Amino acid sequence: MNATLLRQVSASGANVRHRAGISGMSLTKNELQGLFTAIVTPLTADGSVDIKGLQALVKFQLAAGAAGIVPIGGTGEYPAFSRDERRTIVAACVEADDGKPVIPGVLSTGFADALEAGRDFAAAGAAAVMTVTPYYAPGTQEGMRVYFRRYRDNLDLPVMLYQIPRRTTVAAMADTVQAMSEDGSIIGMKYSSYDMPDFIRTVKYCGDKIAILSGEEPLFATHIALGAQGGVLASATIYPKIWLEIFALAKQGKLKEALKVQDRIDPVVDSIYTETNPGPLKTYMEIAGMPVGGVRLPLLGPAPETLAKLKSAATYAKSVSLA
Repeated sequence: MNATLLRQVSASGANVRHRAGISGMSLTKNELQGLFTAIVTPLTADGSVDIKGLQALVKFQLAAGAAGIVPIGGTGEYPAFSRDERRTIVAACVEADDGKPVIPGVLSTGFADALEAGRDFAAAGAAAVMTVTPYYAPGTQEGMRVYFRRYRDNLDLPVMLYQIPRRTTVAAMADTVQAMSEDGSIIGMKYSSYDMPDFIRTVKYCGDKIAILSGEEPLFATHIALGAQGGVLASATIYPKIWLEIFALAKQGKLKEALKVQDRIDPVVDSIYTETNPGPLKTYMEIAGMPVGGVRLPLLGPAPETLAKLKSAATYAKSVSLA
């Protein structure tokens, strides 16, 4: 895409991380606490990456209090972009990150492609990567453990495990995650699943060894109360402050109060997940006055019934001063 920007930002990103003391080499589980926003990738009218809009979105998150940025995961449409575009997206985020960690998603299906992406992101200044469980040709639990061990051995960046079985149809079980945490493969994980028994086991087995971050808005407060250290949330792209409020309450053990606050954003969350993320989210953002462009194929704009639901949710959000 923009090779000049990539070279400039990669160099400046490395300098920023050296000054801030949060380089990929030094990022630890203790720094994976709080809200890490899974941001959308803004697009221009012709479908290209809107770098200016992307950097404005990063700055908006950090001004609100986000602990870091997670670009080009599922919310950021990783599969829709070329290798060069992904590198440029990460580099642009690093340029705008004010020293906060940028942890891009790696959603490639094969080891070689995932490693190539990780190395690209390291060169662009990322602090870590969030790598999805291998899918399509999934191995055994032991195969998954070895995959992540070898991945970390060959990548000069810390790794977060990305667990989202509703998309991948596979999951690393709690004892497998424990083995990964003990052999040093991962410093954290994004837990995107409604399997509460497995979540509790994961916290029990390795909550003291890695940072477990919730990836489910409806369960966020509950996950925090049970031991998660933070979250990677898509709806925080537009409403980071309410999630920070929920996090603070749940972290203090005030689950009932946290859930009451969460009630305020539930209608929005319900609406933006009516269809595949981030299609409805991007449309919602436009309705709410924060346009970020459309989506790339195979995603399309929302169906009429979804659009009506999004408009209703936006009207509601305005009526309760959601921000």
